[in-house]
Amino acid sequence: MGRILYCHCAYARVVPAETKAAVLEGLTGAGVEFEAVPDLCEMAARCDSRLRELADGPPLKIAACYPRAVKRLFTSAGVNASETPSVIFNMRTDPAEQVLRGLLAAGEPPAAVGDER
Repeated sequence: MGRILYCHCAYARVVPAETKAAVLEGLTGAGVEFEAVPDLCEMAARCDSRLRELADGPPLKIAACYPRAVKRLFTSAGVNASETPSVIFNMRTDPAEQVLRGLLAAGEPPAAVGDER
């Protein structure tokens, strides 16, 4: 299934609270292993070394906001996000059910992502 990273978007508050809650509850209820971080924006601002560790590992499925914004966060922290096979699910615009389907789908994430806003 690949690794799953859930961003709670605690500081930016751009993701609807009900979407975040439903995705988090769905991941927990599915019994899958995932990593939750309080806020990718804050991690990037601090150049958190954990971003490098996440990028250097196996393919990653990320639940956050706009894919282009998430990639820029990794880049601003000195991590080349284009080298990391990942797919980013947009909790800001997509319904929780759609995000969960993508996160829980079998197989490795594709190299390309959809909505690039």
